[in-house]
Amino acid sequence: MTVSAPRRAPDYRPVTVRTVVNRVRNMPFHWSINPYRGCTHACIYCYARVTHQYLGFEDPADFDRRILVKENAVEALRRQLADPRWRRQVIAVGTATDPYQPGEGRFRLTRALLEVLAEFGNPVSITTKSPLVVRDLDLLRRLAAGPGCSVHFSVATLDAGIWRVIEPGTPHPRRRLEALRRLREAGIRAGVLLAPVLPGLTDRRDRLEAVVAAAADAGAAWVTPLVLRLPAVARHWCLERLAEAYPALAAAYARAYDGPNAPTRYVRALERRVAGLAARYGIPGQKDAPAERCGPEQVQLPLAVNSGSC
Repeated sequence: MTVSAPRRAPDYRPVTVRTVVNRVRNMPFHWSINPYRGCTHACIYCYARVTHQYLGFEDPADFDRRILVKENAVEALRRQLADPRWRRQVIAVGTATDPYQPGEGRFRLTRALLEVLAEFGNPVSITTKSPLVVRDLDLLRRLAAGPGCSVHFSVATLDAGIWRVIEPGTPHPRRRLEALRRLREAGIRAGVLLAPVLPGLTDRRDRLEAVVAAAADAGAAWVTPLVLRLPAVARHWCLERLAEAYPALAAAYARAYDGPNAPTRYVRALERRVAGLAARYGIPGQKDAPAERCGPEQVQLPLAVNSGSC
């Protein structure tokens, strides 16, 4: 396995914005907030790298180290929520970058934005890989008791070797699950995004079951799988990083992904498997999950990968 070069300290750059609530299309939500642009979590599969290219950062690695801090985000949010045309729709916080990445401990932008959302009685959905979200439990309780609040913890795998390759800057997945437990014990709606599922790597039955079982033990209200997407900008970066540790897998992805999405047949089979596991472990809302129709060890893959390489 190739050892990557040491990561450089992040370069935080303040920016001002006209708006902070953004319209989102082709997603299960319609509005989003990202307090930061760029993310030191350095997940190799992150589709949001393209957002830095819009700003003239040509090196994909700049997304991991040049972090733009929206210093006037609170004022922009307050202005948008006060607009009489605003209908208090759910706002997803953390759709392109993690709102609780390490810089949040310093800048506290996410907390400040949640305070405004609670003040205006606006429902919130948060997605994160960080246990730092527990810091804001007081605000999450306030939102949950009022307009509504849900927290999605992204967990791709519990395998330490795989985690270090695909998410080198993130907190350990088990720390995320412990944070999930604390939120559930406090009465907050929270669950797991089993994401992304990497075909031929994290979709082995034992690896999927490990995440589902740990999620159930932590009290997850749901487990939702999302299969790896490889849009154009993320594709080259992701495959190059994967090739350092799993060259056969990277080559297989290059063949199998003729567009950004894995084949639909594979995605549906994977969803059935996870739904079946979630139902087995008693995760709410999974009782009527369809029966598994896959082999005993692994979902049938659209990839010609030697399983021994993974």
